[in-house]
Amino acid sequence: MKRLVFTSLIVVLTLNLMAQQDSKFSQNMFLAPLFNPGAAGSNNKICAVAAFRNQWTGFPGSPVVTTFSAHMPFTLFNQSHGVGLNLMNDNWALNNDFYFNASYAYRFDLGIGKLGLGLNVGLANYSISPQWNDADIMNIEGDPAIPQNEGSFFGLDMGLGAYYNTDKMYAGISVTHLNQASFNIVQENAEPSLIRHFYATAGYVLQLTNPMFEIIPSFLIQTDTRSNNIYLNTNLRYNKRFWGGVSYTVGGAITALAGFELLNGVMVGYSYDFELSPLLKYNSGSHEVTVRYCFDLSVD
Repeated sequence: MKRLVFTSLIVVLTLNLMAQQDSKFSQNMFLAPLFNPGAAGSNNKICAVAAFRNQWTGFPGSPVVTTFSAHMPFTLFNQSHGVGLNLMNDNWALNNDFYFNASYAYRFDLGIGKLGLGLNVGLANYSISPQWNDADIMNIEGDPAIPQNEGSFFGLDMGLGAYYNTDKMYAGISVTHLNQASFNIVQENAEPSLIRHFYATAGYVLQLTNPMFEIIPSFLIQTDTRSNNIYLNTNLRYNKRFWGGVSYTVGGAITALAGFELLNGVMVGYSYDFELSPLLKYNSGSHEVTVRYCFDLSVD
């Protein structure tokens, strides 16, 4: 049994290493500034959002991701701008990686909305340890591709993005890890580097006949040109404060979403992923919690 679990884990983590590196988030509709610097300041409020994701709960070495993002608009020389700060810790298998960047967006009127053109610059910390969380299922000694001692390596990380939004819709395209930073690990068969990831996203608020209800469909495409994650989401919102919905990750998972927003600007969201891959037998699903706080800021 342990050998089967370990074999499945190696296959999944190898695919993750060779293809998609960026973390997945089921509640991506609330996290645009994290992967698109053009979205900095797009809410016309000061917003801070934190998200925690425990993927494949109960599976040895499964990804656990924590992120924090804050952004705000400001006016300088009668022009609109946005700035933001993003942090992420991604703990999976032998890795405990950390990403930090600061983002800037130049925002200008376009039609009935605003378009933000942004970039971010920061550091990526690739940290690897020979100690697995469940070391009893494997023996890494003598594996030339895994360092026998802990190592921590830094690289410059950059991204670009464009983000357009109105009161009723949003759309954006972006690229992360633009410079594809590499990490100087002196290890046989191990030359880790960050791979460019491309994003496209859009969403729309559709008002129903009953003014208390809205349907909000959205999508996100995440690709590194070798593999793709496609998220299709639909939320039903009541009174602009309570919502529930479903999301489908093509070939990956079905997700249930729910959340509410308090009068003081605090939003809380939760999602549960039901895995559709063969890993279904070895985990109890993925849990994700998002907390956001926004408050008004005059930018006139």
